[in-house]
Amino acid sequence: MKIFGHRGAAGLIAENTLESVEIALLHNVDGIEIDIHCCKTGELVVIHDETLDRTTNGKGNVKDYSLEDLKQYSTQEGYAIPTLDQVLDLIDGQCLLNIELKGKDTVIPTIKVLEKYIRNTNWEYNDFIISSFDHEQLFELKKSTSHFKIGVLTEKSVVEALPIAKKLDAFSIHPSIEILTRDQVDLAREVGFDVYVWTVNDKELIKKSKFWKVEGIITDFPNFVTEKRSI
Repeated sequence: MKIFGHRGAAGLIAENTLESVEIALLHNVDGIEIDIHCCKTGELVVIHDETLDRTTNGKGNVKDYSLEDLKQYSTQEGYAIPTLDQVLDLIDGQCLLNIELKGKDTVIPTIKVLEKYIRNTNWEYNDFIISSFDHEQLFELKKSTSHFKIGVLTEKSVVEALPIAKKLDAFSIHPSIEILTRDQVDLAREVGFDVYVWTVNDKELIKKSKFWKVEGIITDFPNFVTEKRSI
């Protein structure tokens, strides 16, 4: 069972920051999950919400700011909003990366950035899972390239996600631990999909996920990776 640090190490330090990613790496995670939006000047920035309000000292929509403008804002702890390039440089192929497409029109810029890194650095296509709740973006990704593994995020049951996953020829289905059952895990795996569960922050839920033999969990506490052998 692989352990992915959610937004880096969101339970330990400010989410979706380079510092958060670095903490996750220090705990030897199998993968890291981040969220991306396009800013006004077209760069991909790593932030969860459409707005700056919750996680930074800025206000307003991410898409309305240039990258240069965004550099003036930071988290409460003083950490900067990173770009996807900065995260890729920091990880440098040390673990898997699950990129969640949050903002609109992120597909083509994401493909361009990742293919640049695959050509020029240690990254490989298999190092990435690209996921989204916005399934239209996943269909756009599928039309644009067949090289990347697709993860279908769902707040509903695995059963309801299966038709979309099949149409996309997806790699994995990413359900909430709150609605997941053993039967759903078995069903997904029977038809060829890996199961990556979010957000698993309780040790009892980690035990349950391991017992159900899911392929991976996404957790705010990547320090669990060092404890998972005894769980």
